[in-house]
Amino acid sequence: MTQRPEGIPAQELDDDDLRREVRHLHDTRHDTLLDGSQSALEAHTKRMLELEAEFLRRFPAETAPDPRRTRAGSRSAAGRPT
Repeated sequence: MTQRPEGIPAQELDDDDLRREVRHLHDTRHDTLLDGSQSALEAHTKRMLELEAEFLRRFPAETAPDPRRTRAGSRSAAGRPT
């Protein structure tokens, strides 16, 4: 694995580490937004986007939207034409 100042590249993380990193970033996002410097927020955002893109690539079935959260799904659930 290649270590960088911003962490190990997302594509080099194993699945468990990727899940852990995404969870940790989401846990720390609010504090970074409210209390972090502009550069800390920019670094956090860059890393978050990198990790989330890799997560979406690896786990498409897990990240598919719940049908009830889509326009067509909510219309169908309400008995309206999609």
